[in-house]
Amino acid sequence: MPIYEYACKSCNHSFEQLQRTMNDDAKVKCPKCGSAKTARTLSVFAVGAESARSAPGAAPGMCGRCGGPGPCAMD
Repeated sequence: MPIYEYACKSCNHSFEQLQRTMNDDAKVKCPKCGSAKTARTLSVFAVGAESARSAPGAAPGMCGRCGGPGPCAMD
């Protein structure tokens, strides 16, 4: 089952919800206020492990949007 992140449009509470379906029409209630006025949000994640750091002399990343050096000029 996928985990989705939601934001409540009534109280601005952010929360995660396990969903049995990938259907956007599934109504999810806010656990804080009970409102059904919720919207799926973009999920973001970060890697913080020591092993995730690049070794000295390693090739640059494929894209600068993720924070590494890259051709997209966003560094």
